[in-house]
Amino acid sequence: MENPFVYGEVIPASAFVDREDELDRLTNDLLAGQKVFLISPRRYGKSSLVRQALSAAVRRRAVAVDVTVSSYSSYVGFLEGYARALLVAEARPDSLRGWIRDLLGPLRPELRIDPGSRPSISFPTVRTARDAARLAEAIFALPARIAELRRKRLVVALDEFQAINGFDGHDVEHALRAAIQHQRQVGYVFSGSEPSLMERMLARSRPFYKAGPVMRLQKIPADRFASFVNERFTRTGFKPDAGLGAAIVELAGNLPYDVQRLAHEVWDDGRAAGRRMVGVEDLHATLRRLLNEHDAIFEAAWQRLTLPQRAALRAVVLEDGRELLSGDVRARHRLSGPSSVQTSLAALVRDDFVAREHARYVVVDSLLREWVARRTY
Repeated sequence: MENPFVYGEVIPASAFVDREDELDRLTNDLLAGQKVFLISPRRYGKSSLVRQALSAAVRRRAVAVDVTVSSYSSYVGFLEGYARALLVAEARPDSLRGWIRDLLGPLRPELRIDPGSRPSISFPTVRTARDAARLAEAIFALPARIAELRRKRLVVALDEFQAINGFDGHDVEHALRAAIQHQRQVGYVFSGSEPSLMERMLARSRPFYKAGPVMRLQKIPADRFASFVNERFTRTGFKPDAGLGAAIVELAGNLPYDVQRLAHEVWDDGRAAGRRMVGVEDLHATLRRLLNEHDAIFEAAWQRLTLPQRAALRAVVLEDGRELLSGDVRARHRLSGPSSVQTSLAALVRDDFVAREHARYVVVDSLLREWVARRTY
């Protein structure tokens, strides 16, 4: 039987947990032409939620477009990828050339269609910043033109949206805001997994200030997640101990990615061993295996940290991320003064080792947290 737990990719509907309210709200806002800003730390299931909303919109006869901004290494590359996604989503393959000529003819695009691969669109005449600005104006206007010509609603997802800051700064924000504010037939979700950057993009001095509703994704309720885990084990032929789901959720820090990963691996180990019953002892055996498999990776990451950063990371793990600047905690872990600890924590946040969660710091990867707790001193 197929493993019911999925991680490392966008979660399919069969493995999607909770989020009913968020999904309904996001889907309805998109179909109403709202411009939604979805802010979520990494591993919370942001991309899976967006994909489920797009699928729901398509079932209601909308056209969905999904682009990951951080996949592109240049502004023009992003514009070309965005144009391709918009045009391919609605044009039939046999009419793609004519569709592009009608919508983008003055920009002299080049279309390449290779057998077995996706079509690609390029704009070789774009060479200067002014050329790129003109191209952006045309591309950002495309969704409204397509919606009008096809008489359908469009829903557009721009994932890892904070990455546009690496292209052309606030000029991109101004150009995109100027285009979308008049597109009532097009719903947008601008999602990002770097909350601090996304929050700054929505500040009073920035173009997207009050541009649309803001959704801040929270963790799935632990008891709901634990019930889901137990139910999936039961459905696929196992008899889980009553506390297995809760133990997996707790050990994984209630992070959707980490919960699915740990449950997936416990399921695989149980099936490989021919077990019908799985419990907390099996969970810890799987955890030991995963830590051994990741040992070289975590050791290399640990060695890249400075000594003050290592000490700060251990303090985050052992103190549950709380009161890290207090005298008692600093003395217990031989940390330097508060300003030095703050510098180390800022570096750990920047490099995606830890994240701020309300009034505490948390290690982003629950396996790394366990490795630090068990194998460092």
